[in-house]
Amino acid sequence: MTSQIALPLIPAGAGEPSSIVIGSGNRAVAEALGAPANWPFRTAILHGPPRSGKSLFARWFAARHSAGVIDGVQTLAETEIFHRWNRAQEDSLPLLLVVDGENWEIALPDLRSRMGAALQLEIGPPDDDMARDLMLSHAAQRVLALGEGAPAYLVPRMERSYAAIEKIVAEIDRLSLERQVPATLSVWRDALEAVQGPDQGRLL
Repeated sequence: MTSQIALPLIPAGAGEPSSIVIGSGNRAVAEALGAPANWPFRTAILHGPPRSGKSLFARWFAARHSAGVIDGVQTLAETEIFHRWNRAQEDSLPLLLVVDGENWEIALPDLRSRMGAALQLEIGPPDDDMARDLMLSHAAQRVLALGEGAPAYLVPRMERSYAAIEKIVAEIDRLSLERQVPATLSVWRDALEAVQGPDQGRLL
């Protein structure tokens, strides 16, 4: 079962979603972000694969809780992160840190110990239902009619990752516009092959 969280107060930019699709891969994260009072030291660290909505979650969290967010935490000096953590503690405010990439290696011992005590949140891969709803959400952002039967055809054949789902919808949109035809089976198949390699869009 999937649902959506709207992004209040912050208008979406061009091609940017105004809501977050919630499903198997991120429901636990959404629930935890809704209750920062339960976090140890009011601090959480959010991990997840590329294009999984980490920054969208951060924006929603900041707007809902008037809280501190550090997105792309590895780009900041560790001393600056340590000072911001201390200020959040002094002000009794929650702080969400968003990690880009697989791991965040921390050299500063004081920061490492504090981050080790924080709540660790992980966005996992989407299941079939979530993949379908993500596909439809990306298509809606592009004002793209995927065509009847598109999710049933595409979901079993596509790579189960957030980035791949987004790329396939973008490729369907590109091919449909380039050929000046509606998105139908031939377009879906060619989009899959363009993104995932030859024969990926065909039945075995």
